[in-house]
Amino acid sequence: MDERFSRPKGFGQILDHTFSLSKRHFKDLFLIFLIFMGPIYLLQAIIELASGVSFFREVGVGETWYEQILTSFDDTEDVNLGADLGIALVGLISIFVAPVATAAVMFAVDHMRKGEEYTVGSVIKQAFSRYGPMLGSTILFGVIAFCLFVVPVIIITIAGVVGAIVLPVVGIILAILLFVGFFIGIGLLLTRWSFYFGSVVFEEETPGLSRSWKLTKGRTWVLFGLFIIFSLIVTMISTILEMTFGLVLGNSVLLSLIINAVSIFTTMIFSVGYAVMYFDLKIRHDADDLKEMIGEYHTPQI
Repeated sequence: MDERFSRPKGFGQILDHTFSLSKRHFKDLFLIFLIFMGPIYLLQAIIELASGVSFFREVGVGETWYEQILTSFDDTEDVNLGADLGIALVGLISIFVAPVATAAVMFAVDHMRKGEEYTVGSVIKQAFSRYGPMLGSTILFGVIAFCLFVVPVIIITIAGVVGAIVLPVVGIILAILLFVGFFIGIGLLLTRWSFYFGSVVFEEETPGLSRSWKLTKGRTWVLFGLFIIFSLIVTMISTILEMTFGLVLGNSVLLSLIINAVSIFTTMIFSVGYAVMYFDLKIRHDADDLKEMIGEYHTPQI
């Protein structure tokens, strides 16, 4: 068993371990997501090209180069329709393929944890063996998350409008306080349920919500903070690269391909981080390190 997986880790150690694994096994982990998401992003690019978007550099009207670049992101209705269709199609298909890619990464990390050899094909095959439970549990979790977000939005909107009618300043302050409160509350609640996926992948329980609730006991704030950090890292990388290449390429198909490649990279990091957090919870809750030692111990023959 990998020594770094055999002991509980703190906040910084989980981040360090995540980036260490992502760097050492980048080729295999990136290839897993590329196999699933690559064809979808290629289809999106074809749709955008067919709708009239330039491949290398898309520019709009304007006297200066930066005005031309900026106006390229506000093209004609037909072009936007084609791009929107491509994005919608990618989102729809991703719902059905992303869980398999994430599960394959988790199986790969599990093999790393145990010091076992693996291939990209073998972990993908393992992931497909749990496809039905994974998809059903993911849809259930998505529905729960959607409902948890919709209700607060309605409450915040009503409170803000009523407060603004009575006193504008009070309405704004009330809306901000409610937003922060709901954000933290919902975030913590979803964190308690978020490790349902690992439980389903490794056949512990389906849909895995109660199992996740037990695993995350006493670690909710740390895990919530890790999710925020990973989200900020992903957002920063995506935003910086999109702005950098966007200044040169405009709203072109090539820019979309670059952004999608970056999305594969950041999703890979997030998935590895999720797997590291899941196995850390297992170590803390189930004492998997002791089970591994017992399993590897052989009593000598007399």
